[in-house]
Amino acid sequence: MSLVRSVLEIWKFRELVWTLAWKDIVVRYKQAYMGAAWTILKPVMLMLVFTLMRSFIGIDSGGIPYPVLTFTALIPWVFFQEGVALGVTSVVLNAVLVKKIYFPREVFPLTAVLTKVVEFCVDLFVLAALMAWYGMLPSLQVLWLPALLAYLILTTLAVNLAGAALNVYYRDVSQLLPVAISLVMYASPIIYPLSLVQQTLLVRMAAGTASKALFFLYTMNPLVGIINAFQNILLRDQPPDFAIMWPGALLVFAVLPLSYALFKRMETSFADVI
Repeated sequence: MSLVRSVLEIWKFRELVWTLAWKDIVVRYKQAYMGAAWTILKPVMLMLVFTLMRSFIGIDSGGIPYPVLTFTALIPWVFFQEGVALGVTSVVLNAVLVKKIYFPREVFPLTAVLTKVVEFCVDLFVLAALMAWYGMLPSLQVLWLPALLAYLILTTLAVNLAGAALNVYYRDVSQLLPVAISLVMYASPIIYPLSLVQQTLLVRMAAGTASKALFFLYTMNPLVGIINAFQNILLRDQPPDFAIMWPGALLVFAVLPLSYALFKRMETSFADVI
């Protein structure tokens, strides 16, 4: 019941959420010479680097042009990584507002995620242009996209809420957490496709009797299921693979209420500590 009340309270302050999100977007690009081009620079540069690496190590992309495959993976990854980096510092960066007036403090981590939704949409347009270059068209499976975006937002919030609260008390969190999140890139099918991991652990049983357990542990990373689902619906004309997604989803929906509860418990002292 308290969760319902919290959601209703946030809805009352929805105009504040949109105002803060718009302010963050405007401030980020207002004095940037390249403007919104910075939004796509990171995934494009990473795509080019990974494509160059692939020319040396020969990663099988399953018949899909490798630049398209990896750029599709980078869209949700960049959303998550930058959404966490921005969300963790969101309360501290808005210390003046926290001290002056009352409103639900979870507005700040939520605003950080909504800001990234705009950039997510820009990256989708770039992906559409890249797919058109290679003569690829999405199918009706693209209708899964809003649901996947909602799941990606919840995954990001599961980290943001706890991270933002802890960062008020321990400022090292804003330095350590983004670094730790960056390492998760190598445990996600971005540089390599998920099929490579399946071939190694489920077919070749490279880790022996521990192979299936290791694969399950790998899929507990929510980004594994999210990235694979994005590639399925946009590139392979397939629905999301729920057999791959459910371990990560189970983790997200277990952690999210705990993260929110921690945030609300620590929220009462924000104005004193910050």
